[in-house]
Amino acid sequence: MLAFEDVMVEKNEFNQPVGQLVNNWRGAKLPELITMQGKFCVLELLNIENHADSLFENLSIDNKGESWTYLPYGPFENKTTFRIWLKEKVAELDTRLYVILNNNNPIGIAGYLRINLEHGVIEVGHLHYSKLLQQTSAATEAMYLMMCYAFDDLGYRRYEWKCNSLNQASHNAALRLGFKFEGIFRQNHVFKNRNRDTTWFSIIDSEWLPIKQRFQRWLDSSNFDKNHKQIKRLNEI
Repeated sequence: MLAFEDVMVEKNEFNQPVGQLVNNWRGAKLPELITMQGKFCVLELLNIENHADSLFENLSIDNKGESWTYLPYGPFENKTTFRIWLKEKVAELDTRLYVILNNNNPIGIAGYLRINLEHGVIEVGHLHYSKLLQQTSAATEAMYLMMCYAFDDLGYRRYEWKCNSLNQASHNAALRLGFKFEGIFRQNHVFKNRNRDTTWFSIIDSEWLPIKQRFQRWLDSSNFDKNHKQIKRLNEI
């Protein structure tokens, strides 16, 4: 590991090390009412009337409640309580919820949250994939589409992923998608009367281009057979 004095840093007039200059920074943009179109899925801003009931039904397929274990909320007893939670989230100023659609069928949910325009920081969260979406090409592509929009169109400098430190599946997914592990916030929350340590991951703008190119190689038509099954997995590229 490099010692602090070995790292090339600027110094101010007091001979103190200072952060890298960010030229012409004017902040990032808010996500807008757009559709993110991919090869295997489409992401639309969540509309409770159009999406909530079908989304609840699909999330309930082969699910006794285990998919909600590491989330701060849920499981929900019925569509009504699910709608109430969605309305609370949609009303948050720093949250944008999207449905992941396949043939207009809402099979998952994802969101931008903790949106900070001033500093260019945004988090991807509220991820919940139904059995119809889990371990599919659409599941991976949905995360790529959200990264593209955040970095390329909205100008964010930092893209975050956080999860319960006991959620190994989420931890593995973050690394597979190109996020870097940053550390664990111990005793960060109390959810469902249990302690939660939170693991933090991120991608910063200077890391985005090679990650994007890796996704593009994975998404290339040559990587899929005639039945649209991937030949190489993302982590093999």
